[in-house]
Amino acid sequence: MKKRMTFILLLLFSFHLASYSQSTKSKFSPPEWSYNKTIYEVNVRQYSKEGNFNGFEKHLPELKDLGVGILWFMPINPIGIKNRKGTLGSYYSVKDYKAVNPEFGTIAEFKLLVKHIHRMGMYVIIDWVANHTAWDNHWITEHPDFYTTDSTGNIISPNPDWTDVADLNYDNPALRDSMIEALKFWVQECDIDGYRCDVAGMIPIDFWVDARTELEKIKPVFMLAEWETPEMSKAFDMTYDWKMYDTMNQVVKGTKNATDLYNCIKNNEENYPPNAFRMEFTTNHDKNSWDGTVFERLGDAAEEFAVYTFMIPGMPLIYTGQEAGLNKRLEFFEKDPVTWKNHPFRKLYKSLVKLKKNNDALLCGDRGGELVPLISSNDSSVFAFTRIMHKNKIFAVFNFSDTEVEFTLQGESMIGSYRNFFSGQVETMKREENFKLGPWRYKIFTR
Repeated sequence: MKKRMTFILLLLFSFHLASYSQSTKSKFSPPEWSYNKTIYEVNVRQYSKEGNFNGFEKHLPELKDLGVGILWFMPINPIGIKNRKGTLGSYYSVKDYKAVNPEFGTIAEFKLLVKHIHRMGMYVIIDWVANHTAWDNHWITEHPDFYTTDSTGNIISPNPDWTDVADLNYDNPALRDSMIEALKFWVQECDIDGYRCDVAGMIPIDFWVDARTELEKIKPVFMLAEWETPEMSKAFDMTYDWKMYDTMNQVVKGTKNATDLYNCIKNNEENYPPNAFRMEFTTNHDKNSWDGTVFERLGDAAEEFAVYTFMIPGMPLIYTGQEAGLNKRLEFFEKDPVTWKNHPFRKLYKSLVKLKKNNDALLCGDRGGELVPLISSNDSSVFAFTRIMHKNKIFAVFNFSDTEVEFTLQGESMIGSYRNFFSGQVETMKREENFKLGPWRYKIFTR
């Protein structure tokens, strides 16, 4: 009887796993070109004094030199005037889905910019705001049935704080069709390579599956969801790793430690499909403007966590100005250009992007090396691991604490000869090694 009960439980567990796998598995695959890329978020308004496409285009040689592969443009659509926040308004209050913000230039200029970026070997995705529109979007008057209304028939905002936008109603099939047509427009007309989709989880996942299906008929696209639930992997190649971001901040505050960082990675392995990319980041446009710069939040750990986002499974993000040591909260509704200057982060990011591009162990999804943790004599402060794929190997050691630590690492996977990624020296590791690292310091070895 006991054996029979065990068998039944195993069957139920297997069925649960199979159901979970089927419920999250995507019929789409990331484009072949995406697996070794670093993504770079472009804030056009703040990128240059001009605040337009031409001003940004002057920086393309520097981005090419940095080595980033995907340029994600924050929304390029016209911004609503009615109920606008601040002087210039929010990018995420879209007045017209098939037009360009005149602050930035013309659609013809954007097409030329995309061609220029493609010639330089980089790819382009644009931010898409499908959940809501500006109050003066032409759909408000032409298709009021596209919107969510209250009990008295008045169109409402998605939440009380988002007063500059009106909520769209995805129960309406005509809205879905119109939104998909708008998504297809930019791929067909401007040859963009995909989308970053704002608050993607506030929209039914079946809509995104339908939209992706139609886009794939035009060309292979890369889709990033601003959301983190596993079900988004049905339609999207990459989701935000908010849990990792939050944990990094909590480690600096002392409320979590190195073990919690590893638990985030285990969570990703256990709950997401093997080929689902997670986006790893220390900041983005929202976090910089509202929560503070990386130096405010992470302090002396800012550099270490930047390196960490490149070593763990996923695709690392660099936000506008991070390579220049961006140390101010950029205004969200006003003009507030980045001060471009030489900073040690540029050299750091350039070396990390190159390593990401050339070392197969760091590929995204199931093409990268499995992260194998090493046994540490101080696992609350130290997180060390290896990643191996083909003849490529990464051996990373991090001290995630504000004090110097001496510790021992053990593990079969660290045996061998490596090149210290930053010093260039060749070092040989045995199954057990002693280390000493200063506060918020790290070592990266490659092979």
